[in-house]
Amino acid sequence: MEFDKIKSSAALMYDEFIQNADRRTDTWFLMSSPLPQTIVIAAYIYFVTSLGPRMMQNRKAFDLKGVLIVYNFGVVALSLYMCYEFVMSGWGTGYSFHCDPVDYSDSPQALRMASTCWLYYFSKFIEMLDTIFFVLRKKNSQVTFLHLFHHSIMPFTWWFGVRFSAGGMGTFHALLNCIVHVIMYSYYGLTALGPNYQKYLWWKKYLTTIQLIQFVMVTSHISQYFFTKHCAYQFPIFVYIIGSYGLIFLFLFLNFWYHAYTKGKRLPKVLQNQTWAHHSNGVMNGNASHEKDE
Repeated sequence: MEFDKIKSSAALMYDEFIQNADRRTDTWFLMSSPLPQTIVIAAYIYFVTSLGPRMMQNRKAFDLKGVLIVYNFGVVALSLYMCYEFVMSGWGTGYSFHCDPVDYSDSPQALRMASTCWLYYFSKFIEMLDTIFFVLRKKNSQVTFLHLFHHSIMPFTWWFGVRFSAGGMGTFHALLNCIVHVIMYSYYGLTALGPNYQKYLWWKKYLTTIQLIQFVMVTSHISQYFFTKHCAYQFPIFVYIIGSYGLIFLFLFLNFWYHAYTKGKRLPKVLQNQTWAHHSNGVMNGNASHEKDE
């Protein structure tokens, strides 16, 4: 009896909560409730942390070279397309880069922005394949907390973004992220082409620099809300979420930078014989234990 009361109260709270959702996205794929995506994310976490490694324990690692080439350059193409759509639906056609509210109308441009937000949300599920490929290739050491947290939290929070706030200043970080992914997955695609392309990948270290700049820009942009009088952005809670996201990932990537590059653990092969990140005896850090890039 008590459980029924709790269930009824929870249902009532959810009904009140969902009343404020964007009616335009009611029937879109995965938008009916947060439950389907929660199941997908939970299954993803379970597979890459438990089931997958156990399945691969006594098996030979999969050779996914061809799959990785197609996948990585496919994500590059998708990211380029989303960049274009974000620009054409707002960021290059009227947004001020300051306090930009969400347009909830049925105008072609507003619907285009909402559709682009949904596509960006869905792309986060596609990017979960990054981790699955690590597991299938027995690269379990690359399934770090930072990697797993990023691939799990992004789709989960973006469901609420698409459902309630598909547009406005809250989408700036998505545009930046798409730009960064064009660069990042281009690198991964070139890496997947094989050793002959290693000499062109000296710029690996700068990928993390670009990501750090991204988080500084995201945090700076969204923080304008607190210094702008009478900002009409409809869901301020997303300001806090995006700001927190920017700061958390800034610190996580700074930590990654320190351990990966300051200590020399993840230098690209073309840099392994250079003279920075030395031990005191002059031997290069990580030469013997450097893991093969994706």
